[in-house]
Amino acid sequence: MTLLPRQTRVQTQASYTCAVTHGRTVPATGYLEGKSPSASCITVNSPRLEEVVHYGDGKRSSIAYDSSTSIRVAGALVVRLSGRVVEGRGEGLTAHRTVAALPGELPTSCLLSGLQGSNGEAQLEIRP
Repeated sequence: MTLLPRQTRVQTQASYTCAVTHGRTVPATGYLEGKSPSASCITVNSPRLEEVVHYGDGKRSSIAYDSSTSIRVAGALVVRLSGRVVEGRGEGLTAHRTVAALPGELPTSCLLSGLQGSNGEAQLEIRP
């Protein structure tokens, strides 16, 4: 990503600890993929992303994200994705994924060749 917005392919993997009922958690992994039609070092706009979450108990959720908000804070890009569970555990429920992404390169890369990736902690919420 550079300072100028452009279509950007988004791919990421995540590990989660999920509360499935009161007092019971299961580990989970998620794979998120899609495109943002207008992403830059400053923001990620109108992404069309899909995430598949595989839970440690063998179940899964397919989530379609169709909106986002983003803000840059102290060098990190904080992105909140919003969408819906379209299949599997939690089908029909609202999903929110928030990540504070730290660039994998120096911020000055935005001015040159662009940022190639980032790392961060993700929080996934699936609620009515």
